[in-house]
Amino acid sequence: MFQRKSNWLRTFLVCSAVLLLFTVTAFGTEGETAEVTSNMYATFWSLVPPLVAIILALITKEVFSSLFVGIVTGALFYTNFNIKEAFIVMVTNETSGGLLSNIADSYNGGILIFLVVLGVLVALMNKAGGSAAYGKWASSVIKTRKGALLSTFLLGVLVFVDDYFNCLTVGSVMRPVTDTHNVSRAKLAYIIDATAAPVCIIAPISSWAAAVSGVVEGYNGLELFIRSIPYNFYALLTLVTMITLTLLNFDFGPMYLHEHNAQVKNDLFTTDARPFENAADTQVTGKGGVIDLVLPVIILIICCVIGMIYTGGFFDGVPFVDAFAGCDASIALALGSIAALILTFIMYIPRRVLKFHEFMECLPEGFRAMVPAILILTFAWTLSGITGLLGADVFVAGILQNSTGVLNVMLPVIVFLIAVFLAFSTGTSWGTFGILLPIVVPILDPSSELMVITVAATLAGAVAGDHCSPISDTTIMASTGAQCDHINHVSTQLPYAIIVAAVSAVNYVLTAIIQNWIINLPIAIVSMILVIFIARKVYKPKEL
Repeated sequence: MFQRKSNWLRTFLVCSAVLLLFTVTAFGTEGETAEVTSNMYATFWSLVPPLVAIILALITKEVFSSLFVGIVTGALFYTNFNIKEAFIVMVTNETSGGLLSNIADSYNGGILIFLVVLGVLVALMNKAGGSAAYGKWASSVIKTRKGALLSTFLLGVLVFVDDYFNCLTVGSVMRPVTDTHNVSRAKLAYIIDATAAPVCIIAPISSWAAAVSGVVEGYNGLELFIRSIPYNFYALLTLVTMITLTLLNFDFGPMYLHEHNAQVKNDLFTTDARPFENAADTQVTGKGGVIDLVLPVIILIICCVIGMIYTGGFFDGVPFVDAFAGCDASIALALGSIAALILTFIMYIPRRVLKFHEFMECLPEGFRAMVPAILILTFAWTLSGITGLLGADVFVAGILQNSTGVLNVMLPVIVFLIAVFLAFSTGTSWGTFGILLPIVVPILDPSSELMVITVAATLAGAVAGDHCSPISDTTIMASTGAQCDHINHVSTQLPYAIIVAAVSAVNYVLTAIIQNWIINLPIAIVSMILVIFIARKVYKPKEL
């Protein structure tokens, strides 16, 4: 039944896309770049399209059609319900909101290349037998579920250079281990997501640190970023929550059902939505061992890091830290992954781990495995672009500017909540702190601790909203890395993220009063652990 429903939805989307292209061809004028002034620009209505997509996705559990409806709604709002212009905005590359412009964008293109190549590498490692051999070896070393969960967490912390890279690499390496210990795919996706953006936003050497440093003009951005780390409560408390839940062997909300089914019924997916189930069934034809999974992953990491410092100008004399801060993560990941694929070919073929035709078979196989993620990402980028055209950032920035006259004690928590809402609605943490930081920094005394706290609250809120949003690219990547249904990941992670965000918000009020991280950080950690213990006492799951 689910399969027929899914096929119907895909057919509907394909037909809709064909109809859109036909309509643009029939009624559009070549070179036409009509100037559109939306009546809903920079109003609350600018946030409605992403909210429609998010609510529909959570209700229907179907992400493709939900994103499509959100895109249509946004295009109609932007063009004042002019259907012809709405079609043009949605499809062509004449605006930053179109499907074609998002696919053609060089940054997005690099991410898509990285996705496809990583899918190919995973298919190669599976077919060569490297994943199976690694799973057997890891099972002999990692004896317990807690060990599997903590090992996944540790690897996620270690791969801190980029959140996209983190999600897909950690998922590829640890999925065989967590499957062996009956860890649900939803729990794996949560661990991956909890060690992606939350780790990157507190790592001084990461693509995120570079992005933050780049939007703070007139200050030493990297120094400000480092000073904000102890106050970045959402990121730090997310890690505390992950470790505490694992040590207590405690889950609540939808995650409890997924974990119960995984442990008791040996069902890692729970729902009928299993877009990646067949990916695990790749026929092993090679004679690979553990080295045939570990070495390609190491090669991939090294090549991507070299790609980052290369795009940052390290080989032209730029210092290492500056090169890392100034890198182009998209190009670096694309270059690094392609180099890793070539080196994997050199590693497999001469040793006859795989035959040449078997290696080539993995190219389309890896691409097919990544099609759901590519579709979701493309739709999410398009929805985010149309939301930008509607002036959602201007609307939210206006709210923040109007709230700067409140007592200083409330400013960090207000900024945090605004950042959460904006990131949740638009699905982008980078865009959120890129909008808010230039507003927040100038209105505060640069020598005050309150400015550092408010900057940290902005970054924390951006990550929190991004963490909760079904249209976030990082959340989509975490689902892909865990090979988990996207809506299952979002619905199971949401209660955990909301609790951490609530505890963080309360602590920002207290921090604005004390303004000393040596005191505030321990209070925040203790309060988070206390809330988890209370939840453990109060939460009584239904009998399954």
